[in-house]
Amino acid sequence: MSNTEPNSGTRKQIDDNLRRVFQEKVEEEVPDRFKQLLAQLQEKDSQKGSGDQK
Repeated sequence: MSNTEPNSGTRKQIDDNLRRVFQEKVEEEVPDRFKQLLAQLQEKDSQKGSGDQK
């Protein structure tokens, strides 16, 4: 493997591909199972919060 840096065209192509993949992940829907787990955690947190008040 060579120790030379990629040229500007290659660097731009890498940057564009990384941006595209990242944007696809950002726009991806959260799986239902994760939504359910978050709802359960929020429910437990709200129950805990209301029980701590004096």
